[in-house]
Amino acid sequence: MTCPHCRESARCKGFKSRQLVSLFGPLEYSRHYYLCRHCHHGISPLDGVLGLRAHDLTPAADEVVCLSGLEDSFATAADTVLPRLAGLRVSESTVQRATEAAGERLAEAQHAGQTFGPSTPWAWHKDADGKTVGYVSVDATGVGQQGSRGAKAEGRMAYIGMIDNPVPEERPRWANPTAAKRPEWKARYVSQVRSLAELAEPLRRQASQVNLGGADRWVALSDGGIGLEDFLRANFPRVEAVILDFYHVAEYVAKLSRVLHPGDADADRRWRETTCEELKTSGGSAVLEKVRSLDLADRAGAASVRAEVVTYFTNQTHRMDYPHYLAQGWQIGSGPVESACKTVIGNA
Repeated sequence: MTCPHCRESARCKGFKSRQLVSLFGPLEYSRHYYLCRHCHHGISPLDGVLGLRAHDLTPAADEVVCLSGLEDSFATAADTVLPRLAGLRVSESTVQRATEAAGERLAEAQHAGQTFGPSTPWAWHKDADGKTVGYVSVDATGVGQQGSRGAKAEGRMAYIGMIDNPVPEERPRWANPTAAKRPEWKARYVSQVRSLAELAEPLRRQASQVNLGGADRWVALSDGGIGLEDFLRANFPRVEAVILDFYHVAEYVAKLSRVLHPGDADADRRWRETTCEELKTSGGSAVLEKVRSLDLADRAGAASVRAEVVTYFTNQTHRMDYPHYLAQGWQIGSGPVESACKTVIGNA
């Protein structure tokens, strides 16, 4: 046979056995073994036919190990999850190698242009104008890293993008108002520990898979992270608004409220709820003026927090027209992509 490494001729040297771990326990099998006299690589073609990789897991065992490695730490997967889930007993290092190898294969396929998930055009739901709306979101989260042999390493930024089709509460705005039951919420995610710019192409491919272009309107959501708004506008130019996630704004309001009403939980709650309601009815500009006009006499520490909130509002007010967004029937919270950061990336 031809050596896949150097393309020279490799000779069969007989049979060679291999130990494997399967879902049914350890097993041994023999297959033809070839040796290339030119580059000295050994080849067993049947391994490739059976989907076997460098580690000693069968394809089914590899899939279960990788899924467990994604759900929790490699140690927990090896010591707790796999023995109880499938009766598999493998080392922590085996779980790590298998899971990381799967991630590398996925990244290579993705950057080679492969798109995962079926090509299924979605029936987009409508806004208050009766126009169909497709949503795109992007977020970032820090990911801890570990160097060689457990050494400390600098963390990296992971980005996650989402195309989704949220279901409006009002039945007349469903894509099919005569549906017998509430439609399913649909979403497609793309995540990677690479630059934000490199997220663009795979996210656009997912958008194409569900026919985002078929929606009358595009609406985007993100928090105030640096570069996220520019990324969305540059890569999804039909976006009519890049809405600032309302719940991030509410966190700033809550932080200010706590220093305005120290030790008074009821007053804190009332001011926070009133201000958040004003955001929805009057918008970010009105709340910004309210914050600027606060009397901070005898409120230790409040000035620095107010300055932080004023800076945030000033930079993001153009994305805080919540009265308009709500009147249009658009989503104002990026909860699904935030949740993905915690569950998909945070747990990994």
